[in-house]
Amino acid sequence: MNRFLVTGANGFVGKPLCAELLRQGHAVRAAVRSSDQLPDGVEAVTIGNIDGDTDWTEALQDVERVIHLAARVHVMKDKAADPLTEFLRVNLHGSENLARQAARAGVKRLVYVSSIKVNGEQTLGRHSYTEQDTPAPKDAYGVSKWRAEQALQRIAQETKLEVVIVRPPLVYGPGVKGNFINLLAAIDNEIPLPLAGAKNNRSLLYVGNLVNALFVCATHPAANGETYLVRDGEDIPTSLLVKKIAAALGRKPRCFNFSPGLLRAGAMVLGRSAQVDRLFGALCVNDEKLRNELDWIPPFTLEQGLRITADWFVGQRHE
Repeated sequence: MNRFLVTGANGFVGKPLCAELLRQGHAVRAAVRSSDQLPDGVEAVTIGNIDGDTDWTEALQDVERVIHLAARVHVMKDKAADPLTEFLRVNLHGSENLARQAARAGVKRLVYVSSIKVNGEQTLGRHSYTEQDTPAPKDAYGVSKWRAEQALQRIAQETKLEVVIVRPPLVYGPGVKGNFINLLAAIDNEIPLPLAGAKNNRSLLYVGNLVNALFVCATHPAANGETYLVRDGEDIPTSLLVKKIAAALGRKPRCFNFSPGLLRAGAMVLGRSAQVDRLFGALCVNDEKLRNELDWIPPFTLEQGLRITADWFVGQRHE
């Protein structure tokens, strides 16, 4: 049995991760701002703001493995006067501070949940992002994650702390927010969507698969010092995703053809280019390294993940 510290433990990924660690028979400590909605059996330690000055002493006591989820997350319309500074304060300086204190406390391994945005925003043609690609973050969030990766790798070289980096693409599942839940709502209400011509391919990741991959990365001896990309295993165009979500919701998919170029032009006028790029742009990842080196097989298929997510969404609708 290991004692895990999970940061961001009562978030979208943190709650199912804590539940899975408990199910596997491990002791779980959660670093949180409040202990609301944590699974029974999780020890909560209240942590204030995460930055370069956070005191992790109590949270790290007798901990062997850390899974670091907490971050200043990407938002579509950031209202911060200087977004990069704010992202760096939490994602770089906060992570670096945690890692240095973890090394001093004798923690064996830290798994850092980064982002595919470190690789870039879109893939072209038949290319899929790999761990060997030169990082090319395009926004402040991606830059902060990449700089955090570099800082953690330096700390690993200077200390005995093992560091594993995981870069997930879009994660969906019960509790999902943002564009994905908006898409669920539109399909559930049978709103016609101009997505029939979306022939792009995108990699998705069900939260249950991410949780499983994080556990493997935290415990497998071969993961030390490595960076991994992860996905469900089936890349899918947005037009087909709409059909699969509709099937999971028991609705009829209502898509029509509309010129992606015209749609992008209109989105640019309305300041919504990023949303359209996510619907029509390609972003594919190659997860062969994770599968081959750690013998990882996702426990859920895309269809299973979408079904569980749809069931949760319907349950929320009736509450």
